[in-house]
Amino acid sequence: MTPDEIVVEGYIVKTDRFYTKSDEWLKVEGNLTIMGITDYAQKQLQDITFVELPEPGTQVSRGESIGTIESVKAAAEIYAPISGEVVETNTELEDTPELVNQDPYGSGWMIKIKPSEPVEDAGLLTPEQYAELIRERIH
Repeated sequence: MTPDEIVVEGYIVKTDRFYTKSDEWLKVEGNLTIMGITDYAQKQLQDITFVELPEPGTQVSRGESIGTIESVKAAAEIYAPISGEVVETNTELEDTPELVNQDPYGSGWMIKIKPSEPVEDAGLLTPEQYAELIRERIH
């Protein structure tokens, strides 16, 4: 464990971002936010085989389904953690969706959103709250 992460029974929660109850993370970088799915989510899905994401220019609303992630085990919806405009999509995931398994908080990022609302008003979980949610799920 490093100072920038919390580890809950093998699941990593980065402390420099916000989280949703549906297992997405959101990191603020300047006037943009980067989002992806959490380490917990990718480990539940296991071997990810396909990721469908919205195109740049798409307006998304907090809580709405914006894409799909498929694995050998299941398919799951991806939900927008914040409202705004998609400004970039991680096109590497089209050919190498397994990046989400290998590095969910880094090269496995999914989209960048220009928020239309303050991140503080989006009702997101802190790293500590998300870590507690994982504890509740596994016990």
